[in-house]
Amino acid sequence: MKILVTGAAGFIGTNFVYYELENHPEDQIVALDLLTYAGNLKNLDGCKDNPNFKFVKMDIRDREAIYKLFEEEQFDIVANFAAESHVDRSIEDPEVFLRTNIIGTEVLMDASLKYGVKRYHQVSTDEVYGDLPLEATDLFFTESTPLHTSSPYSASKASGDLLVMAYHRTFGLNMSISRCSNNYGPYQFPEKLIPLMINNARHDKNLPVYGEGLNVRDWLHVYDHCSGIDLVMRNGENGEVYNIGGHNERHNIDVVKTILKELDKPESLITYVTDRKGHDLRYAIDPTKIETKLGWKPKYNFESGIKETINWYLNNQQWMDEVTSGDYLKYYEEMYGNR
Repeated sequence: MKILVTGAAGFIGTNFVYYELENHPEDQIVALDLLTYAGNLKNLDGCKDNPNFKFVKMDIRDREAIYKLFEEEQFDIVANFAAESHVDRSIEDPEVFLRTNIIGTEVLMDASLKYGVKRYHQVSTDEVYGDLPLEATDLFFTESTPLHTSSPYSASKASGDLLVMAYHRTFGLNMSISRCSNNYGPYQFPEKLIPLMINNARHDKNLPVYGEGLNVRDWLHVYDHCSGIDLVMRNGENGEVYNIGGHNERHNIDVVKTILKELDKPESLITYVTDRKGHDLRYAIDPTKIETKLGWKPKYNFESGIKETINWYLNNQQWMDEVTSGDYLKYYEEMYGNR
């Protein structure tokens, strides 16, 4: 099969490309990314010599270019990871989130219908469900939980999901949607909690924590997320939504303290800052559907996953330094500027 992976130079997209090439070496992967601030072409260095891998720099909102690509490549599956995904940035500039996460999704689905794609898979988030009370530890997000968004980011992702489901009902698009809990692991851009805290701690800089750090997230290792997406896009039922979660709930402050302990750094580095506007209290996913229907099981618990993740960032400090300095933006021009 030939699979288009959009947002392939971002955190989850990168890990998914590696997962597919390792677990399905017979398939061809076309990796597409616009290479905005969070897209790093160097992430994909490990597969650039693979004959079944191809990279394309493109904007999913560019209908003409997308149609031309679909016509040339004749994809079997589209896995859409391309998204603006940082809540704080969405509060500062909502419009770019709407353009990418809604209009970009529309363009990809139109192309999928026009050129006979067999399965369109939308990678979504548990943030479309809103949040849960901190004290209601027996409540979890299921696939039937009503959408109740809190930020421009989550609203744009929920809009994209609704559009995908509308295309299924109206136009007969063969589709699936997966909604994940908070991911962590290699190649994550250091605006997100775990890599930010690792990077600041290794430089003995203050670790900014929103409010009192009591917000709860359900942490999912990116490898387990990728394995779940792979199952859903290949074997999931047409028109269905699948939640992917790790059953690894932690208060943000506890995650920060775990990182400091692993790095042998003092908790005095923690600095409490004014809370985010509309900050969701608790996310927690019930993954029963994907477990029972598709046989998915996570490989990592949080204890093993966070240690491996910290070690990855410590062993790839040059990657982190280049990302935080912006040097990686020069890489594309060096590799492709004269081609």
